[in-house]
Amino acid sequence: MPDPLDALYRDVLMDHYHNPRGRKKIEEPDVHNEGKNPACGDEIEMELKINGDTIEHIHVGCTGCAISVSSGSMLADIVEGKSLPEVRRIAGIVKAMLVGDQLPDDVNLGDLKALEGVRKFPVRVKCALLSWTTLVDSLQVYENGSHAQVSTTE
Repeated sequence: MPDPLDALYRDVLMDHYHNPRGRKKIEEPDVHNEGKNPACGDEIEMELKINGDTIEHIHVGCTGCAISVSSGSMLADIVEGKSLPEVRRIAGIVKAMLVGDQLPDDVNLGDLKALEGVRKFPVRVKCALLSWTTLVDSLQVYENGSHAQVSTTE
């Protein structure tokens, strides 16, 4: 008999895959970045509009497998309106979850919990991390004062 929790997580992933969030392009973004996973062909285009230390708007255009697209959609859902330090913390927690590290006790992962099962398939972890790695690289570009396009390989 299938586990109802597994079915729920599968439904969450498929909802994000079929209805990805953050698809609206940003006029005059503060950062434009692209990420690629050459091992499987996943690609992501990310744009950020930053106001002070807050991500005001985010565009995530991801093509690839369901895990990659879903992870990018969840990222867009979660980080918009959050401060840069908070976004870095969330990205660190997602990475820790995906590689099986201990998570802080006070963490509520929301939809991201659906990605936890990906760690059972090490080759797919890079798919789930692509958008998060691209986001962290984008923040680094912004904080270094550069707003030019960069390419990320995960």
